[in-house]
Amino acid sequence: MRIATIEKVFNLLSRDFPNPQTELKYINRYTFLISVMLSAQATDISVNKATRKLFEIVKNSKEMVELGETNLKRYIKTIGLYNTKAKNIIRLSKMLLSKYNNKIPKDFESLISLPGVGNKTASVYQNSILNVPRIAVDTHVFRVSNRIGLTKSRTVDLTQISLEKIVPKKWLMTAHHILIFHGRQICKARKPLCNICSVNKICYYRRDNLQS
Repeated sequence: MRIATIEKVFNLLSRDFPNPQTELKYINRYTFLISVMLSAQATDISVNKATRKLFEIVKNSKEMVELGETNLKRYIKTIGLYNTKAKNIIRLSKMLLSKYNNKIPKDFESLISLPGVGNKTASVYQNSILNVPRIAVDTHVFRVSNRIGLTKSRTVDLTQISLEKIVPKKWLMTAHHILIFHGRQICKARKPLCNICSVNKICYYRRDNLQS
């Protein structure tokens, strides 16, 4: 897809989602990172519901370690993969205390060295908290970017590499959220609402379906 067309895609989608921001509720950098970790294979709504009470008593890694894994599970048991997530959150919190003086590192390599923090989580953190122009790729971003034709990549990591190369600089900070909201509300997994999609005249998926 040509740069001019990519620019047009984001111009159109930005009209639908003019002020895209994370819907996760958080208090500080630490609680944001925990929320992002919990959001893997879970909805923001379910995460916010679980963390509302959790963040009343836990606001930093020291308090999380004091809470302990067993008690943490009681707060997040409604979230998918909560056993693994609880284990990683406690391990991460201990590492922040022992290695990083209770502060979250800023560089990407240090972030992904933290237990439970992968490429997507680190990219979301850098984008939303540190204002680093990263395009984190979740299932929505992966689906939408490949359907529209922004990229044709077989994995989320390759999709991120491709998007960060081709998306115009002015959209790098917001592209992640724009594509997520479009995927949630319009370009749904099973039944995309192509008839009301603002980029349906550009979209490869729509064009291919009309031709078949």
